Amino acid sequence: MKNIVAVSSKKELATFIDFPHDLYQGDPNYVPELFIAQKDLLTTHPFHKHSSLQCFLLYEDDRVIGRIAAILNNSYNTLNKVNDGFFGFFDTINDQDAVNLLCDTAVEWLKDHGVKGKIMGPVNFSTNESCGLLVEGFSLPPVVMMPYNASYYPGLLEGWGLRKQVDLIAWRFDGENYDDRSVKLMDRLEDRLLRNDIVIRKINMKNFKQEAESLREVYNKAWDKNMGFVPMNDEEFDYQSKDLKLVLDADFCLVAEQNGKLVGFGAAIPDMNQIQIKIKKGRLLPTGIFKLLFGKKKIKGIRILLLGVVDGYRKMGIEACIYGKIIKAYRAKGMNYAEASWTLEHNDLVNNAIIAIKGDPYKKYRIYEREI
Repeated sequence: MKNIVAVSSKKELATFIDFPHDLYQGDPNYVPELFIAQKDLLTTHPFHKHSSLQCFLLYEDDRVIGRIAAILNNSYNTLNKVNDGFFGFFDTINDQDAVNLLCDTAVEWLKDHGVKGKIMGPVNFSTNESCGLLVEGFSLPPVVMMPYNASYYPGLLEGWGLRKQVDLIAWRFDGENYDDRSVKLMDRLEDRLLRNDIVIRKINMKNFKQEAESLREVYNKAWDKNMGFVPMNDEEFDYQSKDLKLVLDADFCLVAEQNGKLVGFGAAIPDMNQIQIKIKKGRLLPTGIFKLLFGKKKIKGIRILLLGVVDGYRKMGIEACIYGKIIKAYRAKGMNYAEASWTLEHNDLVNNAIIAIKGDPYKKYRIYEREI
């Protein structure tokens, strides 16, 4: 007999976080999330000061067979003048009845909290966090801060009545795909930018706090028209940037500025999932912390997770130059792959810039929607 439980205790929260470990046991591509990071996300993240969520566990007898979170993002609704809700942290066995029960429960919670529009997801708070369902590209593990799910998920969610809202593309660069032609293209673009007094430089890590303040302004301006975007407030950006600073390499964090004014930036981080995949159940203690610390030098890939240019400076080649410089840096460090993720499927400006430097669209993630 199936039974839904609303998560309310520390023990239930731990069960909620740990469920994917059992679900994906034996899957070579599954990467466990760090327990402490997931716990913080679900309990102390600045999101909880302006919005709310409820986690649910689905049991069959005494065995957990699914989980879901119903998410009410007030910032998203206020910005977009809508009354919608999200679902996230979604995992389940291959069972349509289980999915129906999980999604119906999320909808009922959202209705009880006044939502009358759509339910969208999977989105873990907003597009500023992990989002999208993997629908193509199941042959490789996810890179850092990207989601993963079994190949049966899309059929089950569509079976409940969800339909595609938008696809997100993950692009891969392998060493052999970065040729002299794309290097020369980037050099020409950079020369053209210099003639317009636009310089691309590394972030100043010694002045990180002041740099981060400028980056937040550019981030919110550059992404403001993207589907599902919610501007980060000061506290949310500080929360994200403090975590990123721990793994940032200045060679992988570049800004574009014109006469001292920031007009764009791009950032990549080492693919920590190469280490995390070996940390059992995402626990740093007693031995996981050593794998994390001593494995950093062995990482052979990066994820380009941020790239944005403010309106008025697009179509000038800034995007391609930043991508190209980051890729040159990772190759110079002896790394052998990079992933740029994610881009909206209809963002032709950025997607064409990636294609120009030999990016391969090797994974696709989908955000779904359904009227409530």
